[in-house]
Amino acid sequence: MHKIRLTKEFRFEMAHALWNYDGLCKHFHGHSYILRVTVIGSPNNDSNSPKYGMVMDFGQLKAIVNEEVVDRLDHCVVINKNAEHQEFTNIPQMGERVVLTDYQPTCENMIVEMAERISSRLPKEVKLHSLRLNETANSFAEWFAEDNE
Repeated sequence: MHKIRLTKEFRFEMAHALWNYDGLCKHFHGHSYILRVTVIGSPNNDSNSPKYGMVMDFGQLKAIVNEEVVDRLDHCVVINKNAEHQEFTNIPQMGERVVLTDYQPTCENMIVEMAERISSRLPKEVKLHSLRLNETANSFAEWFAEDNE
């Protein structure tokens, strides 16, 4: 049975600040993120199935990633819950889309959480192969399943 990789790209806008960091990223700032999600599996070989010939319906992958990542983070401010955030979250209309994390919201840590969220929702016959999260046009983190087995 052939293994095929499918990739879908997602874009979202998000702001963050790195608590206790010693550089410019300690200040609130935003990015236009690009997330590339790659799954791997074998095409469905049941000619009676409406998903015949597919590893996974791109629409299903889109729904999973939107629910687990994009809808949750788009136009949000993400900060570590240990940072002093109470005053910020109390500003009318600005505190509505704040995500508090248990971790430092770096590109590296966010991609780990994304991998966990996405992989838990995939059909059993499809596996998450890799993620690539661009924070800027020339800076990104990558996650590969083979590195995390």
